[in-house]
Amino acid sequence: MSPSSISLPGLEVPVDLWRDQWGIPHLRAKGAGDAFFALGYVHATDRLWQMDALRRRATGRYAEWLGPAALPADMLARRMGMAECSQRDASAANAETRAMLESYAAGVNARATTAELPPEYALLDATFEPWEPWHSIAAFRQGSLLLNPAYPKLWRAIALPVVGETAMAQLRMDDGGDELVCLPSGVSARRTELNLETLQTAMSELLAQASLDATGGGSNNWAVHGSRTASGRPLVAGDPHRLLDMPNLYLQCHVACDEFDVIGLTTPGVPGFPHFAHNADVAWCVTVAFVDTTDIYLERFKDDGHNYLLRTETDGSAPHWIGTQRRVETIRVRGRAAVECEVLRTARGPVVAGDARSGSALVLRHTPDAETDRSFDCMRPMLRANSVDALYEACRGWGVIDHNLVAGDTTGHIGHLVRAKIPRRSAANGWLPMPGWLDAHAWKGFVPWERMPRQIDPDAGMIVTANNRIVAQQDDYLTTDAHPPHRARRIWERLQAMDAATVDDMADVHRDLLSIPAVEICARLAKVPLTDNGAAALRDRLVAWDHHMRADSVDANAYVSLRLTLAGIVKRVSGLGVLDPAEQRTIPPGLSIDYELNWAMPRLLRSGDTSLIGDATWDDLLAEALTVVAREPLMPWGDRHHLLLRHPLSTVFPDEAWLATRDHGPVGGDNETVFTTGHVPRVGTHPAYASIARYVFDIGNWEACRWIVFHGSAGNPQDAHYDDQSAMWCRGELIPMHYDWAVVAQHATSKATLTPRS
Repeated sequence: MSPSSISLPGLEVPVDLWRDQWGIPHLRAKGAGDAFFALGYVHATDRLWQMDALRRRATGRYAEWLGPAALPADMLARRMGMAECSQRDASAANAETRAMLESYAAGVNARATTAELPPEYALLDATFEPWEPWHSIAAFRQGSLLLNPAYPKLWRAIALPVVGETAMAQLRMDDGGDELVCLPSGVSARRTELNLETLQTAMSELLAQASLDATGGGSNNWAVHGSRTASGRPLVAGDPHRLLDMPNLYLQCHVACDEFDVIGLTTPGVPGFPHFAHNADVAWCVTVAFVDTTDIYLERFKDDGHNYLLRTETDGSAPHWIGTQRRVETIRVRGRAAVECEVLRTARGPVVAGDARSGSALVLRHTPDAETDRSFDCMRPMLRANSVDALYEACRGWGVIDHNLVAGDTTGHIGHLVRAKIPRRSAANGWLPMPGWLDAHAWKGFVPWERMPRQIDPDAGMIVTANNRIVAQQDDYLTTDAHPPHRARRIWERLQAMDAATVDDMADVHRDLLSIPAVEICARLAKVPLTDNGAAALRDRLVAWDHHMRADSVDANAYVSLRLTLAGIVKRVSGLGVLDPAEQRTIPPGLSIDYELNWAMPRLLRSGDTSLIGDATWDDLLAEALTVVAREPLMPWGDRHHLLLRHPLSTVFPDEAWLATRDHGPVGGDNETVFTTGHVPRVGTHPAYASIARYVFDIGNWEACRWIVFHGSAGNPQDAHYDDQSAMWCRGELIPMHYDWAVVAQHATSKATLTPRS
């Protein structure tokens, strides 16, 4: 290994850059400014085009590159004012945060102006525009946008006119019959159900509209106290579930200076380690908490959309109308004429769907947009935290996205904090778009930071979060649409069986393929009377199956087909199948009718609720589904479930061989297994989202930590590190996470010194 030297403008003193055999960068600087500069430089080296794409998506300029396919998302970004909100937050940041953003931006620009641009720029005939400090906030916001809790509310609003009020209440994710909640650890509780009376006004307003033109993520994490581990030290592990975008949302990285020494998953375009990392004293990780930080309001407009109804008075006086904020922006579109985008805003937020000229439209009120967000002020203090308590205090003021922040420290503590900024308002807001002019549904400030759910060293000695419900009941409304508890319950079961857990045990939990819904649904099949011999044989096979979603399992494939077929039958008999195709397209792909019914199916079968299926019985529908699936050819689940790596530009430039989709072959798992490889019915059965990274932190024994990402560290498809981790990822394997600098130097395959240019 021959060290090299790279001269760069903007550095104060030299910075060392090692790379290991997977191309993972390890940066060692003197001061924090140079550390953030070097991180920006490395991000631009490995992922510049991805960073630029995130920036364009956040600011509504992606159609300039991708063409008409990106136009709807660009229009939404413009209407939401993503650029303006990011600039606002950057201006309000404290001095330490501004210095971090400026140093990082300087590092990005130093790389972009002194080296050849990634090959995508030549294809697009594009140049790189200088990175500005606020662009990092915009990129981070974009990475969080698709986790918005507004989508299920829109889905129920679209379904309401078709299925009616009672059936609409069933259109929720499965609760497992008895929900495992995050706090207190290991406690199960019945879910709070809908009180239809509280929604009567909102439903009446929605049903009065002639047409409602309304517009994937999760994770696992867990912590085991030292009293339950072989070493006596805590173990913290998990995996973020996101769309299988290329390149990966995360880049493995290690950055050290006099102020901190941190290794973990970074987001290209963003300084710091806000999600998954450890320093010398504490490790942290997140899952999405699925607390409700977003409301959709139905607004009334008049005068061709120029005025809207601010509120109605309870004393019977005249309604209070006020002027709508309006501007028109121009969006350039690759291969097409430019498009004008009308941006309307009321006091409650931007109009995101509908036409104000028609008299009504929907606006979105979202916590990080409603007022200045201080999340970036938390990032640098997190790096210096020396305990679980200090880490949680560093996150005071966080609001850009809601998290279950699970952590462990070298003094032996483990903890769980809901890191979020949650508006105070009626729980009815969690179900549907609410009439904006009614004070009963207005925000009344925010839940105080001190009231955020948290626990330190629970008696159970374990913490598990997997997007399941946070708490059973609390005075403050927190959430409506949490994920089913199946992954959390399975992780809890696995950990509970261990009294001397190890890093290898944690990795084995990552690989778990048991589907709890499959166990329950297949048991339900045993009760179905059948006259068709093929259907009966299939039923008997599924009842006897071990319910593990292995890639080589024929029964796993039949189970998936049964779920999808049954959802299609319910869509037909419920009447949801006759929804206008234009209305179906307004639901994001991850929230299609089939997909939502698929999520709700275990609950519907368990309860026997027939409000969606009219005069039919569940036995009738299950028999029909079994008969259909029994006629399908036998094949292993993996034949329909491959890891496919698709570059975003592959559809724009289909003749470019280096952009072609890479097929890494069959992979096990599904939407509800711990080893998550989720499919979306509208798209197909190949994984659309999955665990895009996995990690295990052995607290204090940092060289024992391990991790993996789903393709590799490089963003350039022509680079050897573009997909050199994929095969191991498919097998559920992990690679070393080198932290000690002597070990880093020993295992490095290259070393460069970044030096100041005089």
